Amino acid sequence: MDINAVGTSYARWAPIYDRTFGAITNRGRRKAVAYINAHGQKVLEVGVGTGLSLRNYDPKLSVTGIDFSHDMLAKAKEKVAEEGLAHVGELRQMDARHLDFPDDSFDTIALMHVISVVPEPERVMAEIARVCKPGGKVVITNHFARDKGFLALVEKLTAPFANLLGWHSDFEMGTVLREDRLSVLEQSTIPPMGMMTFLVLEKARAAP
Repeated sequence: MDINAVGTSYARWAPIYDRTFGAITNRGRRKAVAYINAHGQKVLEVGVGTGLSLRNYDPKLSVTGIDFSHDMLAKAKEKVAEEGLAHVGELRQMDARHLDFPDDSFDTIALMHVISVVPEPERVMAEIARVCKPGGKVVITNHFARDKGFLALVEKLTAPFANLLGWHSDFEMGTVLREDRLSVLEQSTIPPMGMMTFLVLEKARAAP
């Protein structure tokens, strides 16, 4: 997707996101956060959006959230202030292709329904691998394209409208798996109908 289209699309979605796409993807977010609560310490959420997941993180964690959309971030900041979410350290506007963090900064990185939205997803995955600590986890929930069936047809028909919808309906999982510093640790489907996928990737540990 074009980066300007991302900003425009999510400025349009921001006022209604929680009640629409946010509600549809709630189960995936809860699964991802439950995993992170059991395994994480210093967490980066890429594409934090309106902050729907922030209240569900364990208060013992240290959470940083980034998003390209100023409108979505404004909603997230409102939630943090209204609910007193002290575990959320920073919410920053940032392009995920250029993460403004040092190497090996986070032990856990979350991407919940965002990797099929960003321009140059391979570049985003490379940046995530860079800022993830060796042995750290990258937790992803997302829709990935199907090879066959009715839903595969729907994905192909809606693919030309990616900039309007704000996401790629025909996004392939292989795009995420090309980063050679990350390997698949867990993979499962998320109800209903397995439309979404839950992935945990692990960054290679440093050589002794």
